Amino acid sequence: MSSRKPTGEALFHEYYRELFGDRWDSLRNALAGDSPRIALGDPPYYLDPASAAVARLLPLGKKNLDLCAAPGGKTLILASRLGEGATLTANERSRARRERLRRVLKEHLPGDLHPRLHVTGHDAQRWGLHEPNQYDAILADVPCSSERHVLADPLELARWNPKRIRRIATTQFAILAAAIDSARPGGYILYVTCALTDQENDLLLERALARRGQRVEAVSLDPASLSGEGLSSPEATTWGLQILPDRCDGAGPLYCALLRRRN
Repeated sequence: MSSRKPTGEALFHEYYRELFGDRWDSLRNALAGDSPRIALGDPPYYLDPASAAVARLLPLGKKNLDLCAAPGGKTLILASRLGEGATLTANERSRARRERLRRVLKEHLPGDLHPRLHVTGHDAQRWGLHEPNQYDAILADVPCSSERHVLADPLELARWNPKRIRRIATTQFAILAAAIDSARPGGYILYVTCALTDQENDLLLERALARRGQRVEAVSLDPASLSGEGLSSPEATTWGLQILPDRCDGAGPLYCALLRRRN
């Protein structure tokens, strides 16, 4: 009689142990621990230092877009970096999350920045159809598997299945494709997830470059650019950088890759 296949929590740990090998034990312990926080603004907004560091990697221009902006921590970083006369559109499709985003921006940014911010509620996957070739800089901080949150939620862990990763990756690719289409020639796209799997990170970037390589190119990121943010050991990947909590004092997980629209 064949043994019963693992499901839920057992399947989750089996899946990620296959990905990370012996490292999974230390990584899962770090994921289950407390994440460090830094304070932004006055009154303070508390944010994982990995999120703050990654948001500073996007070169901004006059017209900037945060495609999936809620809850707003990275949006605060982008807004604080705006140059004179520059604008930032912060988009969030979910009404509840969008209202939270509005509150965060109102409470934690100085009033003189508010006129240059525009909060919208559109489908990020379709943005490129309506505003092609418009933006100097786009942050695509896409919905992802968010394994740290799965581990912290017994219900989510109990019903976890790897098919979820494939479904999420489909949405991620559509959002990244929309970001590529929305960037002007010479503009930048920063793709960000808090996922651990290659399907949502490097492999998705590889797929985007294979399909849109005539329009976009990868920009190399140096791990040392994040080390200066107090992150001890960010890791280079094929197309970007990854911050994992077992090697970055609890910060992360976060993956990022920078793309540039070809002229």
